[in-house]
Amino acid sequence: MERRKALLVGVDNYSVAKQLHGCVNDARELAQLFAWHGDGSKNFDVELITAPLPKPDGTIADADDPDTEHVCKNDGLNKDLLRDRIKALFTGDVDIALFYFSGHGSMTSVGGNLITTETKTPEDGLEMSDILTWANKSTTQEKIIILDCCHSGDFGSSNVDHNLCEISHGMVVLTAALPSEEAQENEGGVAHGVFTELLAEALNGAAADLLGQITPGSIYHYVDEALGSWEQRPVFKTNITRWTPLRQVPPEVPLQRLHKICQHFPDPEQERKLTPAYIATTPGSDPASVEVMKDLQAFAGVDLVIPVGEDHMYQAAMNSKSCKLTALGNRYWRLVKHKRL
Repeated sequence: MERRKALLVGVDNYSVAKQLHGCVNDARELAQLFAWHGDGSKNFDVELITAPLPKPDGTIADADDPDTEHVCKNDGLNKDLLRDRIKALFTGDVDIALFYFSGHGSMTSVGGNLITTETKTPEDGLEMSDILTWANKSTTQEKIIILDCCHSGDFGSSNVDHNLCEISHGMVVLTAALPSEEAQENEGGVAHGVFTELLAEALNGAAADLLGQITPGSIYHYVDEALGSWEQRPVFKTNITRWTPLRQVPPEVPLQRLHKICQHFPDPEQERKLTPAYIATTPGSDPASVEVMKDLQAFAGVDLVIPVGEDHMYQAAMNSKSCKLTALGNRYWRLVKHKRL
């Protein structure tokens, strides 16, 4: 079993910088999503650090789950604590280490910074270049960095030339905005960062493939498509040789059914002839053909198969037409055929 650990940080409480309202919500929601797969099985071993805003009476509510969440009270989250926990994240023998930060970010003449509660000037923040150094030197096989803060796209850039990227093998960086941009919070309802709201949708299954796997690449694709050209632009940087799923949700087509695709289409280029016997409600229907039709309709529902000459599979069968694999269906046919699924 893979050993996975994740550090998630959300900071709303700032002493000098503008107070935020969605960062703690962001970190708490993602902590739950990364801690568990869609079927309830264990995913990451999560550590959650939050710095909520005080309530009207000046107090700060306790954590919902004190076993996983450390709530920073009084003076909020300081830079020393953040530094220590990030260094600890990238220490030890694990397969995947994931760091997520939601809060203020700043841009200085030497690069981007993460801003903690006590920060008085942009230069006082925790330098992104320091985090990059700890991650680059880590023996962890895969490092995932996700930042929802202003100017976060500078992460991974060289201090000498901000157009150069310096990320080690096995690292993925996903950020909310370009180095020159601010990251936005949504308006109304429960406050969330615009980027993290989309990230949560992706992790809930919107970015899953047919097998229910959600990878950094599919997350970026989902977020990128959702944000228009005039909005903040997410940034994706990677130096990897394979995609590792960050979360698993129930697949749209069970793997046992998907494995039948080669049985139903011995030749991926040939159409499969249909007849009324494939429809359970027709006189003289064939039980074996009816079972095949259930598979074919499931494939059609996820764009692996399309009817030929008709709009629906039912019509194709009733009119003795045929169906065929789509380009996507052909791809999965080959994966099954070559035992890669």
